[in-house]
Parts: sequence; structure tokens; C-alpha cells
Amino acid sequence: MHLPVDSFAADASPAFASLRFWLAMSLVLLLSGCATFAPNPPQDQSNICEIFREQPSWYDYARDSQQKWGTPIATQMSFIQQESSFRSHVRPDRKRYLGFIPGPRPSSARGYAQAQDPVWGEYQDQAGSLFARRTHMKHATDFIGWYNRRSQQQAGISLSNPEHLYYAYHEGAGGYQRGSYRGKPHVLNAGSQVAARANRYQAQLNACEAEFQCQRFYQVWPFCRS
Repeated sequence: MHLPVDSFAADASPAFASLRFWLAMSLVLLLSGCATFAPNPPQDQSNICEIFREQPSWYDYARDSQQKWGTPIATQMSFIQQESSFRSHVRPDRKRYLGFIPGPRPSSARGYAQAQDPVWGEYQDQAGSLFARRTHMKHATDFIGWYNRRSQQQAGISLSNPEHLYYAYHEGAGGYQRGSYRGKPHVLNAGSQVAARANRYQAQLNACEAEFQCQRFYQVWPFCRS
């Protein structure tokens, strides 16, 4: 004996299926951090002036972090170029078994600053907010400023020493104090690159920073200053 079919439910099932599809798509976008809408990496990453011309808001975020925590703008941007090449949603590559089977990622690092879950949680508790996102440049620059201030306090590293700030950023203050970076050629090489890039960025920024310092709607470069 067949039970009667609910004609309303039968007619509505396509609509419900469509609704479920769009809800699922919305959830995917939310969980991915809306990567589709993230800025593209700057075309010329060797020149900080060109980076800020493409993304003027990034200058504002880095300047705010500098004023709050003390790390120079050029150092912040050099860190981010080293860690992510200005890609908002990048994560470490998964390990591959047999050359093609995806395995776990080597760490929980993600976003512009490649912050890992434990230290990002500390940042949110101490200085950020629960809504801070590693995929947003505002929060990435603030995180780097906060972390470097902590390295200064815990390990005595000058905020004008990008190379050793990077060693502490990579190894943690404790690892830095133990000198763990000295036995890691890839870390030493990265720290050297960060320092050279930060120095180059600073020289470039000295020549173009006035372009990005117009803070009032009635100010027009080059007739404005911070």
C-alpha cells in the first residue's frame, strides 16, 4: 500500500534544493575568508612605492601599526613579502604521500603574516579582537607590530634591527635567545633578505611617502603632510 504523496512538498522540493545549494555556497565563501574578493598581490613587489600606489590603504594600516607598536613601515612590509608575497590566503603546502596523496600541512600558518594558530590566539587575547583576520592587511600589520614589540621586550631586540626581529619572529623569543636560528641556513638567509629588503623599502619610502600622507578629504598630494 502506497502512502499518498504530499503534492506541496513534491512541488517545493526543487526550490528547497536550490535554497540548500545557495546556503552551501555562502558557507563555502564564508569559510574561505572570501578569498575571491581579496586584493591581488602587487605586480612590482621590489618597490614599496608601487605597492602602496596599488593599495593605498596598506600604507594607512602599516602607519597605524608603526605609531602603535614602533616597527617601521618598511620592516613590516618586508616581513609580509617574505612570508606570503602579499597573498592573503596562502598556507604552507601539504605534504604528499607517493607524490600525489595529500597529507597534513606542516603548520597552521596562514595569511599575509603567516601567523600560526597559537600565537594568533595570543594576539587576539592581548591586543587584537576575536574578529581579527589573518587574511586582512590591517590585522596582519598590527600583528607584526605587536609581535616585534614583544620580541623587543622579551629578547632585547631593537625595532630598527629587521634581521634579528625576523629571527625572533621565526623562532620565537625563547628560540632566538637560545640561538636556534644559527643552525638553520634557510632562516639565516631569510633574515638577511628581510633586512636588505627593509633597507631598500625604507630608501624608496623616503622618496614617495608624502604621496600617501593626505589624511583629509580636502588635501591633495603634494600639498599635504602627516
